[in-house]
Amino acid sequence: MGLGDLMGLMRDFGSLRQKLAEIQGDLERERIEGEAGGGMVRVTVNGRQELLDLTIDPQIVSRDDLPLLQDMVKGAVGQALAKARDKQREAMAKLLGGVPLPPGLLEMLG
Repeated sequence: MGLGDLMGLMRDFGSLRQKLAEIQGDLERERIEGEAGGGMVRVTVNGRQELLDLTIDPQIVSRDDLPLLQDMVKGAVGQALAKARDKQREAMAKLLGGVPLPPGLLEMLG
């Protein structure tokens, strides 16, 4: 590898880092919703898989309904996070020109 190749690689890496930072900023601003129980439990996450909001319909809150409510919250959060992971994969695939990411790479990139 010559000096010119090394300089080109470093230049490309800098561009890739800048694009990655832009994508991460876009994902942080993205709002993704999940719901369970016919909309009685709703959650909002961002594209970086951070929980932003949780809304529970007051009609379903009672001691007897607590196990059901807990299951619905888990379901809504899981749905929203799955959608956020899909958005991350789509954004990264665009950055990499459609090349699929190895499993676990998104988690390593944070």
